Amino acid sequence: MVNLSFSENNNVNDCNKKGFTNECFIVDTSVKASESDNVCVSKDCVETHVYKRRWYILLVYCLLTLTQAMLWNTWGPIATSSHQAFGWKDSDTALLTDLGPIAFLLVVFLFSWIVDEKGLRWACVLTAFVMMLGAGVRCITDKSPYVKITAGIGQFLNGIGTPVSMGVPPVLSAAWFPPHQRTLSTAIATVANLAGIGMSFVIGPFMVPDDKNGTKGHLNSWLNTTEVVEGNISSLPEESSLKKKNQIMLLLYTEFGWAIGIFLLLLLYFPAKPHKPPSKSASTERLNFIQGCKTLLRNGVFWVIACSYGLSVGILGAWPGVLEMVLKPHHISENEAGLIGLYSVVCGIVLSLIIAKFSDVFSKKKKVILLSLYLTGGAFALWMNLLLAGLLPDSYVSLHISTVVGAATLTATTPVYFEMACETTYPVAEGITNFVLTLVNNIVSVIFLAIQTIPDIGTAWEGWTLLGTIILCVPGLVFLKERTNRLNVDEKGD
Repeated sequence: MVNLSFSENNNVNDCNKKGFTNECFIVDTSVKASESDNVCVSKDCVETHVYKRRWYILLVYCLLTLTQAMLWNTWGPIATSSHQAFGWKDSDTALLTDLGPIAFLLVVFLFSWIVDEKGLRWACVLTAFVMMLGAGVRCITDKSPYVKITAGIGQFLNGIGTPVSMGVPPVLSAAWFPPHQRTLSTAIATVANLAGIGMSFVIGPFMVPDDKNGTKGHLNSWLNTTEVVEGNISSLPEESSLKKKNQIMLLLYTEFGWAIGIFLLLLLYFPAKPHKPPSKSASTERLNFIQGCKTLLRNGVFWVIACSYGLSVGILGAWPGVLEMVLKPHHISENEAGLIGLYSVVCGIVLSLIIAKFSDVFSKKKKVILLSLYLTGGAFALWMNLLLAGLLPDSYVSLHISTVVGAATLTATTPVYFEMACETTYPVAEGITNFVLTLVNNIVSVIFLAIQTIPDIGTAWEGWTLLGTIILCVPGLVFLKERTNRLNVDEKGD
């Protein structure tokens, strides 16, 4: 823990000589009191101001992360249709989904450095560009086997933007929002990513309808016209396969056009930070990139938080990409699985915002909040697994409730984790802290999805793995010593 000292000298050079570079605050008396608040400690003040435009900045960022998530989850909700159109297998869909986390692992430290050294504008505009580029590459062809290559390249390029999509919310909140709105603004930025996943569950099946219900009556005639494609038997005649391809390509063209619009929006106006900080802690200089990384490595409390978050939310983050395959053996159609995914996202968004507001009010009780969410989520995850394993009577309603509520409660932990990590590691920059936090998350996602590519491994293990990670996280949270380093700095001026 770093002890913060505040110099009684208003001269920056004097402060630097005394070693108070990060803690010296200067009074600017040229600004009217109505335009800013001077938060004082002893004789020193830091001029702060909360801008109304912060909500617009948050909105634009939300559109960016929403789009990135929507593009990443393109293939999961239309897995059956893409298999019919291109002759893919479940392992192909899992690999495409896995390319996002893989790309994240390769560029996470680069984007962490960009955010820390160049600011939010550089990072977000670059993310929008590679996201647009990836969406465009997917539109090049629908011919096998090339479509698998273009889809893979598109997924990888889109995955390059994942660090900004996942790790920037606390950075943006710290830069633009006052302490009593930080967790809420982080939650809004975080659930925008979920909203993109939810939209993919609606847009994908809507533009590429599942023919499962309509194919049953024609099964025998289709089997008579089957052909072998990449080792699988295609269950659609050539004409129906062509129709599927056209539907999928129209979806890809639509997403590409949307990505272009988002890139132009960020390019037009998206400043790195406001002219004046919204809080005292926001005005303090953070440790540089190398020092921040070294400090994180030595911070045991942070690693408890990172492992708890990464294990449970890492698997949950990969869940939308495999949900349709998990539920398929239980006679849940592609459209029905999409609805379950959508309900999970909507409930996760609502619960995240409620929990975030609650966390802002009880700002020093994040540990208790997380434990409550894990106990609730664990109970519903157990219920879901017992249903999937046939150990409880099969119930369509029960499967919906257990899957949706279990996912929603775990989803609501994300903004709480982000803010807790920032409080624990301050004065390490929020970007470095949360990029490392999400790095652990994506390592878990990569491993989870990579296992899915093993031939004939099935899907029964996935739900039990999710439950197991929830159980593993609880002891660490019980013995975790919660810290509020950053909040303590802000409260000194109250």
